[in-house]
Amino acid sequence: MISRDEIKETNRMIEHSNLDVRTITMGISLLDCANSDEKIFCQKIYDKITTCAKNLVSVGDEIARELGVPVVNKRISITPIAIAAAGVNTSDYVNIAKTLDRAAAETGVNFIGGFGALVQKGSASGDIKLIESIPAALAHTERVCSSLNVASTRSGINMDAVAQTGKIIKQMAELTKAGDSIACAKFVVFCNAAEDNPFMAGAFHGVSERDCVINVGVSGPGVVKSALESVRGADFETLCETIKRTAFKITRVGQLVAQEAAKRLNVPFGIIDLSLAPTPAIGDSIAEIFAEMGIPFAGAPGTTAALAILNDNVKKGGVMASSYVGGLSGAFIPVSEDHAMAHAAEIGALTLEKLEAMTAVCSVGLDMVAVPGDTDADTISGIIADEMAIGMINNKTTAVRIIPVIGKKAGDRAEFGGLLGSAPIMPVSKFSCADFIRRGGRIPAPIHSFKN
Repeated sequence: MISRDEIKETNRMIEHSNLDVRTITMGISLLDCANSDEKIFCQKIYDKITTCAKNLVSVGDEIARELGVPVVNKRISITPIAIAAAGVNTSDYVNIAKTLDRAAAETGVNFIGGFGALVQKGSASGDIKLIESIPAALAHTERVCSSLNVASTRSGINMDAVAQTGKIIKQMAELTKAGDSIACAKFVVFCNAAEDNPFMAGAFHGVSERDCVINVGVSGPGVVKSALESVRGADFETLCETIKRTAFKITRVGQLVAQEAAKRLNVPFGIIDLSLAPTPAIGDSIAEIFAEMGIPFAGAPGTTAALAILNDNVKKGGVMASSYVGGLSGAFIPVSEDHAMAHAAEIGALTLEKLEAMTAVCSVGLDMVAVPGDTDADTISGIIADEMAIGMINNKTTAVRIIPVIGKKAGDRAEFGGLLGSAPIMPVSKFSCADFIRRGGRIPAPIHSFKN
């Protein structure tokens, strides 16, 4: 039971520290929609999505009003389309993406994720169609998000997919150059992708999941920052305990919202993802937490250690509050979505290389990083390969959401709007890795992957 004191404390966190439930995400399996006829398949997936999620937005808004807890986004994740549409007789999946966009608009959700493929070991015909369709699909839809899993600790890194990913990122950047290459913000490439992640752009409904499920993502960087203000200057044990206790309280709020949503929608509850996901708002920043820890700017010496402390203790606190903590859970470090991270990049405190080092201890990876528009596809693939290697070797999820902003150079600024925020264009290495990327094939799994 949630006590009266917990309710009062939750109200204070909402009013003064930007506590919110970042998303209620409904996962929907499309496996039973299989059909070789594209029109029939599209109608079946449209009908299933709009039926399952018809009350998702209204229930989320209703819970927010009754509990006084902001529910910022309502979203849908689906079976990766490369799997669900594998038997469809079509040359590409762009019309399927447009159908998903219409279904998302009909239900009123912010985003629908799952226009993706799992190609960590190789690509089947449906995977190839999906990958080739991504640029046009994201350029011509508003709510559709896409992801590829190109590596895993068990399978290694599919370098053919990595090389192709660099090319499709450049293509979607060109197709949406009028909007600062915004399509790239709706695409992420993973190592060890989580099948129950409720956060976009990487959400998809894994094949091991139930037919329909509710996953909730809770976020509270501002709450953690406020808690640390009360122990300013204290030792590391006190610092860690404060983060754990705060994460426990945040997760309890998410648990309550998740249970209510599952009950009212008559859908099984899946997981709580306790990820400290920042927004562009002042006071809702991971980099501001670093400052409270004693690191004035993200990227300064000590930042990686501070992030490791934050990520680990958020997870420790979360698992004490719920038996079903899943997804990614920890700390996100997107550049454009965190005003203080963006500022650190702007003044040169945070470089791409330092950001990569930080990803070894955070929940995801290089997230919402804007780079010069003339960055070539091989360089982008090299950045992806480096991040995939960190995930593969360390048996953790890593990801890249990188945006080559066409027409802009290092030092310029990209404006994405809303929760996506804005960011300075970060410089990249001028030295080529083309010969490495173009070798092709697969980097084998590390020796510690053989656990049987």
